[in-house]
Amino acid sequence: MLKGKKILIGITGSIAAYKTITLVRLLIKAGAEVKVVMTPAARDFASPVVLSTLSKNTVIHDLVEGDAWSNHVMLGRWADVMLIAPLSCNTLGKMAHGLCDNVLLAVYLSATCPVVIAPAMDEDMWHHPTTKRNLAQLVQDGNHVIEVGKGELASGLFGDGRMAEPEEMVQYLVEHFFRTHELKGKKAIVTAGPTYEAIDPVRFIGNHSSGKMGFAIAEELYLRGAAVTLITGPTGQQINYKGITVCPVVSADDMYDASVKEFDDAHIAVMSAAVADYKPVQAATEKIKKKQEAWSIELVKNKDILLQLGQQKKAGQFLLGFALETNNEEENARCKLKAKNADGIVLNSLNDKDAGFGVDTNTVTIFHQSGSTEKIGVKPKKEVAADIVSFIIKHLHV
Repeated sequence: MLKGKKILIGITGSIAAYKTITLVRLLIKAGAEVKVVMTPAARDFASPVVLSTLSKNTVIHDLVEGDAWSNHVMLGRWADVMLIAPLSCNTLGKMAHGLCDNVLLAVYLSATCPVVIAPAMDEDMWHHPTTKRNLAQLVQDGNHVIEVGKGELASGLFGDGRMAEPEEMVQYLVEHFFRTHELKGKKAIVTAGPTYEAIDPVRFIGNHSSGKMGFAIAEELYLRGAAVTLITGPTGQQINYKGITVCPVVSADDMYDASVKEFDDAHIAVMSAAVADYKPVQAATEKIKKKQEAWSIELVKNKDILLQLGQQKKAGQFLLGFALETNNEEENARCKLKAKNADGIVLNSLNDKDAGFGVDTNTVTIFHQSGSTEKIGVKPKKEVAADIVSFIIKHLHV
């Protein structure tokens, strides 16, 4: 999403500037073009030589450098977005009052691109009424604010005022400025992870699904412009974008209810969760004691989520299911595609060593109801997710 994007980084005098070095590195790694402008005080906290080396561009820190004038007007016009990180209390006050005594402020006042600020200061400074007033003025002026975090501060105190982490800032830029519009106006739901079917209050029937594939698909749909609801079973995965609505569930019944409800007005549904096929007929209300040599549990089938959505699917809705197989993979996937009235089925095979539960890569084959197939070779799951979403867009009813 950041490939070829032009990002102007402003650095002010704050100890948090050490994080900006990592930020520049992450942006460059993501394919962005980065230029850096600093206040004079910022040079005490981050080396212009390091930043120049990482960004592959000369770092600007004075309005006049040698016999050359720094064209601050063109910098503000060059960028797709300007991010000032860290923003010190001092520069915050100057920006709020329109002061211009260094090159960074000159660039800010002449910038025609969106401006994002990532404040960094000690807790007492952050909570001071003057700071709040100045911040409110910048927001009123149209600037975007990446909220400070709570943590260890330079003073040794623990509290509010800590600048956001570099990864958070990259995600903020992508989410707010660089999503595409291919699926704008579309609602998508995605199921992910396992389900847990209670045996008693401490035991359950489950599986090894990590949720990685479903989470990657949800994020890719969101980055393509869709409004996304992620219905996830118990998993350690975390979503990277705050704009995605996360609906946590535990059991197959929970996931069934949430999926049926959310599908009603959805344009796209991707059922990638590893839903338990069976559950105990009755879950014990207290922990079952180890008294007997043998113990049997009577199981009953769970409701079929994909089948239900296929039955209630309306014109204009696209339903994609997943099939995890160990034998007769293609035959079973094609049968599932027809039986569930899905528009497509993504086949995973546990016979592929680089695919399946827990790993970061996957290889899949997608079967479309038209009879066409698309094979996706071994790739990181995020890249496989991008290919799956491209498949959906290509076949989505319009």
